[in-house]
Amino acid sequence: MRIAKPLLLVTTPLGVLGGIYEGYRLAGGLMFLMVALLLMISAAIGMLVITIRREEAAEKARATGVNP
Repeated sequence: MRIAKPLLLVTTPLGVLGGIYEGYRLAGGLMFLMVALLLMISAAIGMLVITIRREEAAEKARATGVNP
C-alpha cells in the first residue's frame, strides 16, 4: 500500500485528463458531457463529505454537552 496509494493519486487524475482529451479529439461535444458528469459526481461527493463532517461535529457536541 505504501507505493500503490501515491501511484493511484498521481495516475488517476492523469488518466481522467487523458480521457477528456481523447473525448475532445474524438468528438468535441463528448468532452463537454464528460466534464459535466465529472462535475456532478464531484459535487455529490463533496456534499456527502460535508454532511458527514457536520453530523460528526453535531454528535461530538451532543456527547460533550456543548450546543453548536
